[in-house]
Amino acid sequence: MGDYRTVTVGTDGSSSARKAVVRAAEVAADSGARLMIICAYETRDATSDRNQAEAERALGDEAYKIIGASPAEETLRAARDEAMRTGVTQVDTVAVQGDPTDAILEKSQLYKSDLVVVGNKGLASFAGRLLGSVPQGVSRRSKSDVLIVHTV
Repeated sequence: MGDYRTVTVGTDGSSSARKAVVRAAEVAADSGARLMIICAYETRDATSDRNQAEAERALGDEAYKIIGASPAEETLRAARDEAMRTGVTQVDTVAVQGDPTDAILEKSQLYKSDLVVVGNKGLASFAGRLLGSVPQGVSRRSKSDVLIVHTV
């Protein structure tokens, strides 16, 4: 790995994303870089609140995608704690409402990231091939280096 000043990683709280956060933190620690952890979320309305339990049952492992701002903050706290255990000294977090790919790319440009780290979850899935995935979108559109971590 090259010498990086700012490393950005996205997380949604999934086990796959946690692996990407740890790898990003290791790279940042090795480079003496700042680590930016991004969590994108969608807001919920009253209708979706009423149906959340049913949606969580239906989504199973994908239920993390329906979190709101408060769980996003908890996701970021957990990711920051895990990152700090790797020895990285500068960790910043930000919750962003909207699409995960757009959020990661916008914040990586805003913070002048040299490296964007994402997990590979979704790359080989049918939905990922059909609709696109976060790692696919980030790798295609990023203006900086991208590290896709084998997380699944």
